[in-house]
Amino acid sequence: MSGANQVDTAALAEALIDTLRKKGLTLAFAESCTGGLAAAAVVAVPGASDVFFGGIVSYDNSVKENLLGVPQSVLDSAGAVSAPCALQMARGAREAVGVDIAVSVTGIAGPGGGTPEKPVGTVYIAVSSERGARARRLSLGKVGGRSEIRARSVFEMLALALGEAEEADYSANIIEF
Repeated sequence: MSGANQVDTAALAEALIDTLRKKGLTLAFAESCTGGLAAAAVVAVPGASDVFFGGIVSYDNSVKENLLGVPQSVLDSAGAVSAPCALQMARGAREAVGVDIAVSVTGIAGPGGGTPEKPVGTVYIAVSSERGARARRLSLGKVGGRSEIRARSVFEMLALALGEAEEADYSANIIEF
């Protein structure tokens, strides 16, 4: 990660943890191509344990299927790098870990593995909360290589989680004394 990206990601992680804490929300991740980097970025923030419950690194499809509930039919038809897979990874992490918000990532970080339909730098991120689940495709290209693709994916995951936390009305989760 470049110095600027490290600073931006660290600041974003701090803002995420602060927002989750203020709203009484909890978070988990399901990570494939990032291999735990999003969790590492979050737990670098002091006090993250108040709101971050954990993550599942699902690098192999068997983990996606057996721990996160991604149906074999999705893996066969859409592939592991797809919106349907990312959506179920997020839903599965939210259920397995028991949190308010779960964010997932699956993609092709390279340098190999790309196809014309899904070139290197194709990444899907998804979020699941009581508001539902949604996914988006990132086309990050090859610029910067594998490390940069993974770092940018983490940044986008944290931004998605922060957006979900900011937009959601979880006032029922906050207990005032």
